[in-house]
Amino acid sequence: MDRLGARQILQALVQGFDPVSGAELPADTVVQHAEVIRALLAGITALEADALRTRRRAQLPDNVGRPWSSEEEERLAAAFRAREELPAIAARHRRTVAAIEARLERLGLLAPEQRTTRNRYVTRA
Repeated sequence: MDRLGARQILQALVQGFDPVSGAELPADTVVQHAEVIRALLAGITALEADALRTRRRAQLPDNVGRPWSSEEEERLAAAFRAREELPAIAARHRRTVAAIEARLERLGLLAPEQRTTRNRYVTRA
C-alpha cells in the first residue's frame, strides 16, 4: 500500500466513514473514541511529514550525505584555490554549497567566519 492510499483510509476513518464501502460508521464504533481519532490524526501527520521529507530529498544533489574521497577533496581544494565560484564547485561535485563550505573548513581552507551558509552542527559565540 502506498502513502496516499494509507492516508485516504485514515482520513475516511477520522471522518467516520468505512474506507471500503463509504458507509457511515456506527456511533458506538471504536474509531469514534477521541483517543483513536487522535492516533489516526497522528498517523496522517506522520505520513504527510514523510512525503514532504521524500520530496525535499529528491531535490537535493546526488552526493548529499555520501563520504568524501581523498581525490574529491583534492579536486575541491584545487578548484577553491583557483577561485572558482562555490555554486559551480558544488554543482560539479553534486553537493550543496553548505557541504562544500564545511569540507573547505575541515581542510583548513576556509575560516568559519568566511562561510556564507550556516553550520548547523557548531554554535558560534
